[in-house]
Order: sequence, then structure tokens, then C-alpha cells
Amino acid sequence: MHVLIIIPMYNEQSSAQVSLMTMLQYLKDLPNTQLLVVDDGSRDQTVEIVSALIPTSERLLLVQHQRNQGYGMALRTGIRYAIEHHYRYCVFMDSDLTNHPKYLKLFYRKIKEGKTYIKATRYSAGGAMEGVPWRRRFLSRIANWIARLLYNLPLTDPTNGFRAVHTHLLSKMTLKENGFGIIMEELTEAKKLRALFSEVPTVLTSRTLGQ
Repeated sequence: MHVLIIIPMYNEQSSAQVSLMTMLQYLKDLPNTQLLVVDDGSRDQTVEIVSALIPTSERLLLVQHQRNQGYGMALRTGIRYAIEHHYRYCVFMDSDLTNHPKYLKLFYRKIKEGKTYIKATRYSAGGAMEGVPWRRRFLSRIANWIARLLYNLPLTDPTNGFRAVHTHLLSKMTLKENGFGIIMEELTEAKKLRALFSEVPTVLTSRTLGQ
């Protein structure tokens, strides 16, 4: 297998089945791809729901944390799995479908072009936000404006967590953040490693499943 899609989950019993079934439907057209759920110590029925879906698809995998350790730790667990099992790329997605799997084909085009760090963007032609509260829009624009100044990279949406990264790059990174700061920590490391950056336009929507 070449691509591992990593999805952290924590107490997602109300949305896990719909989200995963939707993602698996789109994976049918994407060869050499598997979907790894990293359950970060859920206390509800998330693990049971994911486990029940595994026999229905050879694409779906699950690893568990016995206790909640944070978003960053969940991603690092997924990265370690990808490195140990020799995947070529990791794709990071959230479990709530606010970034839709229909955009994965755009990432794969960039992968075929040889790009090693590919970000989704809401702020280039074809990208947008729909149904997102104005306060979140405002904070996102401010955060991205600051990040563009600090990082000086060819990215319009550096804080976006929907991304694909070459596993060789990830294997050379020292990531320590346990929270959402891991996104920017990873970007810092990618710049040091002279990653080949690229973007794909996506539409971010407001969460409609779960909490």
C-alpha cells in the first residue's frame, strides 16, 4: 500500500459510521490506499462502531489509545504506523466530513507530480468556506495572515489541517506537540527539510455530524 489516510477520533459515536462509510465509498476509486482510525481513548461506542465496519472493508484499520492523549499524539501514532508499514504518503483528515473526501483525487494528482507536502486551501481560486460562523472565518484569516508572514512559504492556508505529506519527510521530523499545534510544528519541520510544497483548493463546511 502507498497512501495511508489518518483520521483521529475521540467520542465520535454519533458520526463515526456515516463518516467512515462516506470516506470508504470515495476510496473505491483510489488505488493503494487504506484508512487508519486512531481512537484517542474514546469513552463512548466509537471503537465498537469502527470495529464493526472493519470486516466490511479491507481498506479500514484501527489502532487505539487506552486513554485520551490529544490530537497531536493521535497523529504521531498514525505517522508511526505509516512508517513501520512502509506507506509512501500520509493524508491527514478530520472525522466530521468538514473537509470532504471528494477532494482526495486532487491530492493524488499532486502526489503524482512529485510534490512532498500538499495543503488544502480555502483561500485560492476554487476554495471557500460554507456555513462557517463569521467569528471562525475572521480568526482563520488572521491566523493564516500571521502564519504566511512567519513562514514565507508558497501557501495561502498554512494552518489548514487537511494535508498530504511524504512519509520520508515525516520520518525525519521531531514532533512533540500533543494538541493542534502539531500542524504548525510539522510545517516548520517541512520547511527545514525543503519539502516541495503545493496546494489544492477545497471548500470547508461547518460540522453537521456529532459535536
